[in-house]
Amino acid sequence: MSTRDEKIAVILMNLGGPDRREAIKPFLYNFFMDKNIIALPKILRRFVAWRISKTRGDGEALVNYNAMGGASPILKNTQEQVAALEKKLAERYSQARVFVSMRYWHPRAQEVVSKVRDFNPEKIVLLPLYPQFSTTTTFSSFEEWMAEAASQGLDAPMRKICCYPEDDGFIAASAQLLRAELEKAPRPVRVLFSAHGLPEKVIRGGDPYQYQCEKTAERIVRALDMQGLDWQVCYQSRVGRLKWIGPSTEEALQKAAQDKIGVVVYPHAFVSEHVETIVEIGEEYRQLAEKLGIPYFARVPTVSVHDAFIGGLAKMVFGAVAGETRPRFCPQEFSRCGCML
Repeated sequence: MSTRDEKIAVILMNLGGPDRREAIKPFLYNFFMDKNIIALPKILRRFVAWRISKTRGDGEALVNYNAMGGASPILKNTQEQVAALEKKLAERYSQARVFVSMRYWHPRAQEVVSKVRDFNPEKIVLLPLYPQFSTTTTFSSFEEWMAEAASQGLDAPMRKICCYPEDDGFIAASAQLLRAELEKAPRPVRVLFSAHGLPEKVIRGGDPYQYQCEKTAERIVRALDMQGLDWQVCYQSRVGRLKWIGPSTEEALQKAAQDKIGVVVYPHAFVSEHVETIVEIGEEYRQLAEKLGIPYFARVPTVSVHDAFIGGLAKMVFGAVAGETRPRFCPQEFSRCGCML
């Protein structure tokens, strides 16, 4: 049982992003040093991470972050989500605090664990801002947090919310935002649910991410209840030589051009605005759509601080604090599902 006066710490986990131009290369280095991203021995991973961070930090990544003023907006956006969630939690708990823990740039787990330890909560809830579970995102964030918590002696009871691809609040917010764009779009139009891609070998290893992305899209379409809606799931941000899950968003745009149909792109695996949503979709894919002759292009904003989304997060926290058991979402073949870890 939980009481109103319990001290509750909620850890909102997100990817992070460079807060200034000088942080672009270190951010990229931290990202590619993650063994969940590049599965190589550490000494080789260091070389690969250094090379990629230098090449992309002087090239594509620098250009993209410069388009946003030289920094990522993800921390500011996440802090706004913190404020909105704390307000919701205050309806039930008088001593609930929400902390931001970023995976690859500040504030990282080491500094956040120290702040949480000073707060001295009775219960801790780990809440990733990744609706769909992946070893490359959620698991990686959990892994770093648990290692730091053990190192610093933070031993308050912790509950993990591993994923919420079909959470009612998330789906309702997504459907409302998507409907608003569809109502402005000329017909015919196709919805592209664009998620960050992964190498196929990650999925073959039992990662449920693709399955969950597809389920999220299906639920949003059902919530829209728009007869004959044309839609598909696609995946963006492909890099490197490995074969990635598909179709890619670029391929989906090419198909839309062939079909002479407009597109509305919704980044349904992102809940915060950052380089993949603002620059990759909002600028690069828009330019590609124009080049391909696609008659209409629009990007749907992320759920961010939408009241239904924040309300859904709060309900999940309430359940976690109360010790409620969340049902397993993924079929058995997805052995890396967060429910099993």
